Amino acid sequence: MDLYNSFISICKEKFYKAQMLRRLLENAVLKSKPLNLNGTLHVEYEPIPNSIQALNRLRYEGIAVKFVTNSDKLSNRTLLNRLLAAGFTIQQKEIHSSLSAGVKYVCKNNLNPYYLVSKDARMDFPENDEKRPFDSVMIGLAPEEYSYENLNKAFNILLTNKNAKLIAMQKGKYYKRKNDLTLGPGLYVKGVEYVVGAKAIILGKPNAYFFRSAIDDDVNVNECVMIGDDIRDDIMGAMKVGFKAIQVKTGKYLPDIVAVPSPTILVENFCEAVDWILENRYKKI
Repeated sequence: MDLYNSFISICKEKFYKAQMLRRLLENAVLKSKPLNLNGTLHVEYEPIPNSIQALNRLRYEGIAVKFVTNSDKLSNRTLLNRLLAAGFTIQQKEIHSSLSAGVKYVCKNNLNPYYLVSKDARMDFPENDEKRPFDSVMIGLAPEEYSYENLNKAFNILLTNKNAKLIAMQKGKYYKRKNDLTLGPGLYVKGVEYVVGAKAIILGKPNAYFFRSAIDDDVNVNECVMIGDDIRDDIMGAMKVGFKAIQVKTGKYLPDIVAVPSPTILVENFCEAVDWILENRYKKI
């Protein structure tokens, strides 16, 4: 009987620890943030120093990880392959991207959009129905598609059909490249909104639905931690839905731009964020 009770006690302790560990979720990439990817784990697929080892530490400790990213320029397959080639251990099911949200939205609503997305991202979307008129405009990060001719076509589709939807996979102002910051799709989304007098449906961060859909139904938002470099999309967006948020001083971080409310903690990099999570995982914060 003593042996049986000891076995039950051990099982209960392991179950309790497993439940506690599940409360920590990261984006990136690690945006999963609950990990943000670009700017948090890597910059143009070059790993930020010690980020691979830090990610492996999270996995070793049994902490659930999700890569929540506004990446919408690359198809999901291309994104995964580039992350694997960079040295990250990651599975397709762990990536929650604004591109995935865009594809799901088009399919769910049976839309026939005019696409202002990259050629690689376009491969994830269903083919257009040539027998139907365009009933929406889908915008993603695609600098090569933002020509006057293409934007004018999008403008006319929305202008002539009052029921047409303007959809953006994200509305980022800028993002981090290897040597500088560069314009995101937000400039073009706002421009189209202005000329047609309509608000875009935003599918990626900081959309509350996007954050909530990144976690399992049995996980509470207050059990999740977002790690990211973007004040608006990562930090403020995550905290608005109830996540804790760790801001890193890498990627697009600018010291003069502050979050309101402040992040749970501000750290130098992803490695320090992981240190904080492991030190505080059993504390009520």
